[in-house]
Amino acid sequence: MWHDVRSLNAATNALLGLFALVLLAAGLWWTAQRPMFTLRSIRIEGIDTAGAPVHLRHIDPLTVRASAVRRIRGNFFTANLDSVRQAFETVPWVRRATVRREWPNRLVVQLEEHMPLGTWGDDGRLVSVKGEIFTANLAEAEEDAALAAFEGPDGSEKELVARYQQMRDWFAPVNLAPEALALSHRYAWSVRLNNGMRVELGKEQGTATLQQRVDRFVKVYPRLITLLQDRIESVDMRYQNGLALQASGLTLSTDKGTKKAKKQ
Repeated sequence: MWHDVRSLNAATNALLGLFALVLLAAGLWWTAQRPMFTLRSIRIEGIDTAGAPVHLRHIDPLTVRASAVRRIRGNFFTANLDSVRQAFETVPWVRRATVRREWPNRLVVQLEEHMPLGTWGDDGRLVSVKGEIFTANLAEAEEDAALAAFEGPDGSEKELVARYQQMRDWFAPVNLAPEALALSHRYAWSVRLNNGMRVELGKEQGTATLQQRVDRFVKVYPRLITLLQDRIESVDMRYQNGLALQASGLTLSTDKGTKKAKKQ
């Protein structure tokens, strides 16, 4: 081997190449540790679901920066962006965070806020328009608009939010809107409307069951209001061909064309 000039040249070149790589790595490491790459600032921006810039309503950039910056380790090159993202996503009101580096010593953090739709259960949690449960200051959430009330089994929040949006359209023809929506552990639906009336819709027996029951309610509602005005407390639409009604002072049920009234 030692008399093979070509092999010796190849070995020499390989060693020189390895030495050059070691020097390059050492140089890069030394450069990365320079003070100029110490993180100097974190810029926080608000974005919507589509990523367009928006004003942050419930997140104070100064407060959220101070809360999350304590958990950031490393400099411009060595900071773990996934850890930074997770740190910001633990802050109340933050639904999603994205993080990127900006040369030479800044991080840019984009935050998407939860948009509250209502309360979830009775433990102070909130549910967003995306059907996601989160925890935040209830008083702040109520500043935007009146909150609906949701209740259901764990994991059913997206289904309730979807049904709520549908029911807003279904009850609109009689100028009513849902204020509270509940799904029992037996999967029976109940809705409280903005006039204080409770409507029992029962279990879904098909894809159109709930809408059909609401449609029947919408058709009969003007006559009920004409007769009983604001005395109606609840209406049970679970009957196949009728309904049961409770009003202050009486209970009225109709099924298959029959009517019964009972004094309270």
